[in-house]
Formats: sequence, C-alpha cells, structure tokens
Amino acid sequence: MEVSQEPRGRRLVWLVVVVVVALSLSLGGLLGYTISYNSISSRITDLESRLASIPKQNSTYLIGGNATYFLSENVSLSKLYGQVRESVVTVRGLLMQYDIFRRAYYTQVQGSGFVCNYTGKMIVITNYHVVQNAINITITFSNGNAYATTIMGSDPYEDLAVLSADAPQNEWKPLQIESSSSLEVGDPVIAVGNPYGLAGSMTIGIVSALGRTITEDLTGRYPIASIIQTSAPINPGNSGGPLLNYQGQVVGITTAIMSDSQGLGFAVPSNTILREIESLVTKGSYEQHPWLGATGTDMRFEIARYIGVNVSYGWLVASAPSETGLRSGTGQARIAGSLVTIGGDIIIAIDGTRIKNFDDLSTYLEEQTLPGQTVQLMILRNNVAMSLQVKLLKRPAITSP
Repeated sequence: MEVSQEPRGRRLVWLVVVVVVALSLSLGGLLGYTISYNSISSRITDLESRLASIPKQNSTYLIGGNATYFLSENVSLSKLYGQVRESVVTVRGLLMQYDIFRRAYYTQVQGSGFVCNYTGKMIVITNYHVVQNAINITITFSNGNAYATTIMGSDPYEDLAVLSADAPQNEWKPLQIESSSSLEVGDPVIAVGNPYGLAGSMTIGIVSALGRTITEDLTGRYPIASIIQTSAPINPGNSGGPLLNYQGQVVGITTAIMSDSQGLGFAVPSNTILREIESLVTKGSYEQHPWLGATGTDMRFEIARYIGVNVSYGWLVASAPSETGLRSGTGQARIAGSLVTIGGDIIIAIDGTRIKNFDDLSTYLEEQTLPGQTVQLMILRNNVAMSLQVKLLKRPAITSP
C-alpha cells in the first residue's frame, strides 16, 4: 500500500517559511540597531566636539538641588576663603543710650570691615552705621588680636567709613578692590563677615540685580544709589564686610537687608569706594553728591492712564526748587490705592539716557555727574515732550543727632 508524501512536504514548506521569517526579523533588528547606533554615536561625537570647543579654564560646577551652575573659572571656595579670611575684621564699639529715667548706659555695637591698602597706608573700610556715634571702637583680626581704632573719614550718604589702627605690619592683609562696572546679573559673589558675632562666616550667592536704590534713616532718607542686590545670605553683623567676586576681589561692601526677606541683601558697589576713598582718607568726608532737590514718584500704568499721558515709565515730579525749572505737582489723587501728587513734570531721560524710575535717575546722577554740573533733561509737560537744562545742586550736610 502506498503512503502519501503530502503531509511531509507541507511540513517542509512551513519550516522554510519559519526560517525565512526568523532570518528577516533578525536582519531587520540588526539593521535597526546599526542605524540607531550610528545616529546616537554621531550625536555623541557632535556633543564631544562642541564641548571640546569651549575654552578650557579648569571649569568647576556647583550643584544644588536639581540644578548645576557652571562657573567660568576653577574656584576652590575653601582655598578662596583661606586667602581672604585674614583680611576681614570684626568692628566693635560702645553706644551710649538712656533708659526711661534718663540714666546713661552702654550697649555694644558690632559689624564687619576689611583691610585695604590706600597708597601704602593700611586702612579698614566699613559701614558708617556700624560706627555711627560709637566710642571705644576696636578692630579684631581673625587671629584674635584687637586694636583701638579712630575714624579717619565717613560718608553717611553712602554708608561708608574709613578706620585706622596702630597695628603691626604683619597684621595687615589687604584685599584688592575691583571695579563693580564689570558685574552682571547672575555673577556669583561671596560675602564674608561676622553675622551675629560669628566671626569669619562665608556665604555665597549671585548678583540678583544692579542699580537699586535704598534709603536709610542715617542718610536723612536721601537715596543710596547704584546698590548691588545679592542673594548671598546677609545678617546683622555682616554690615561692613566685603562682597567678593570669585577671584577674591572686593566688588562691594554689604550694607543692608530687607526685613522679613529671604535671600535679599544689598551692598554698596566698589565703584563708590574707589570714587570716595581719597576724599575720605585725606579730607575726612565726601561732599560731591549731586542733587536735583526734587521729590516724586515712579510712573506706573495706572498713573499714566489717570492723568492721560502716553508714557508709563519715568519719574513724576511732586516738588522741585524753582531754580531747577522743573514744574511741581498741582494736586493729589488716589490712584490704585496710593495718594499721588499729579500735575508735575515727568522726567523720562537725562543726557540722552532713558529714565524708567527713580533707581535709574539716582544711579545716573551719582555715577555720572557732580554738583554744579548742567544736565539735559527730557521731560513730559502737559503731555508734550520738551528739553530742559538743569544745574545740579549739592546735597546738604547731614547733622548727626
């Protein structure tokens, strides 16, 4: 009897089909892997090439949370601290006060300062408010050695004071003062000082804003212009200490904090120190602060809409001396919850520089002008732009209480 060969042939066909499919899948996978690998390899090679093109500066990284901050130069914070710590001093003094029965007693005031070499003479720079009305002022170096000091000069308008002490030469480790004009928002900075008496404390942060204006009671509420805003933590006792760049150069002097804020501190720029230091050391004061003699308020959209003008920036004059030629306000209005003096000129530019607010105006005057100088103001009067020449005044001297 003959046995059929059909089932065997059919199985053979199916076997061939399976083998072909398996080979096809394997070849497809291998081809896909090869293409993907080549693509990824090409991207990696391109990335390596781009990284290699970055100038090699022994770069370093600061990692915080999920963010990595790239710094332009190799910085060892511990090494930098070791370089500057001996240049930062603790400034102490006694302040006479009176109780409710008018009996005198003394309290201790404390802040920070740093050593500077002014034409071969070693001095300490600090804030004026640290030594204001203080007696028995001393400076203490990081090694614990303390010396009596005298105030060589001061400028309450910029919260600066210069001290001298009869300390041996080996105690003085001066810091270099660098122009703050090189600073940009985002630049890393270091604050070294003595917060709450904790000597030699260092904090780091960035420049969070430039050209701020702050006022303090000691300035008679006149503005301190061109202030550096920083996120480096600053606390009571830091006042007078240096704000440093990552080369260990002084770019500012820490001066104030904003109450109830977090990561918001202020520093007088080093340009102010460089501008005033000669006068403070040789004359004991600095009296070249220009003044418009005017009061006013920053323009806002709500004010512009209320008074019917087409600019929402600038500085609205509330009052001004007649000799300036500026028109003062003529009335008051409550706008967006605030009482605003209206009817005065709006300053929108000075010597061709756009003025957005009082920060801009104060910074320009302090950095670019002197008392007695004539400036060209662009103002808006009755919604008409016009030019006005104004001779700058000099701020009156502050009388200490």
